[in-house]
Amino acid sequence: MDQLMAIRAFARVVETGNFTRAADSLSMPNATLSKLVQQLEAHLGIRLLQRTTRRVTVTPEGREYYEKTARILKDLEDIDGAFTAIRGQPHGQLRIDIGGSTARDVLIPALPEFMACYPDIRIDLGVSDRAVDLIGDSVDCVIRGGPLADSSLVARQIGFATLITCATPGYLKRYGLPASPQELNNGHRLVSYLSSDSGRAFPFRFARQGEKMEIKAPYRLGVNESNAHLAAALAGLGIVQTFTYAACEALRTGQLQEILQAWRPAPYPFHVVYPQNRHVTHRLRVFIDWLTETFPARINVGSE
Repeated sequence: MDQLMAIRAFARVVETGNFTRAADSLSMPNATLSKLVQQLEAHLGIRLLQRTTRRVTVTPEGREYYEKTARILKDLEDIDGAFTAIRGQPHGQLRIDIGGSTARDVLIPALPEFMACYPDIRIDLGVSDRAVDLIGDSVDCVIRGGPLADSSLVARQIGFATLITCATPGYLKRYGLPASPQELNNGHRLVSYLSSDSGRAFPFRFARQGEKMEIKAPYRLGVNESNAHLAAALAGLGIVQTFTYAACEALRTGQLQEILQAWRPAPYPFHVVYPQNRHVTHRLRVFIDWLTETFPARINVGSE
């Protein structure tokens, strides 16, 4: 048995949740991958995976084995990458996590440039608005906005986004155009963005000439994913606060209208975050450097 290959085969099944997808990603026949996993289980004397005709699940022992061997595979890849860096061309897998609208409107449109410069880097892009465990989920870095609470992580600022308040013209015709933030408490329908961790609604924030204000009025609809949050505004369900990079096209076409422009809150910082106790590979370093150069202008688009 090629133990290293068997471990890689098992890891890929865990990551893809499917023998066929795992085999395809490793460019090997399904039967070969299945045999490798069976040999690994026989070698260890434990069941790593539970297989049925409809699904594959990881046993508790399999989960523990995966978490421990994933670190070994990562270290081996980092070692290979370090020697590749000497030759000047980074390669290997880069796992990135990013929020929904930031992925759609900022990162993905810019990625062709990065991937053209570094054709040997393979990117696994996790897109969600939930917080991830960088160590447990084997993620190299996350791109997030807002204050940073975890001091065990390294954060590098990659720009500021502009937060605006907006609604559809149809909504404003029906409910009126608020002249001040306080008027949002008077009969207006708010579509709040909910924290994917706590489930609580983020308050509507406002600032003008040094004065800051938060509105925590009861919301009509709460949404915990950024693309769906914007979609709710476009459907005329109420007033939202969102970023200009997400709403700029709808503002340009007149689908949305900014309100309370004089009360725009302070610029919203974005960071790329990674574990401080993990070796920064050559591929991660070039990605972070590229983000630092590319993101500031892209994340503040439409703020004029």
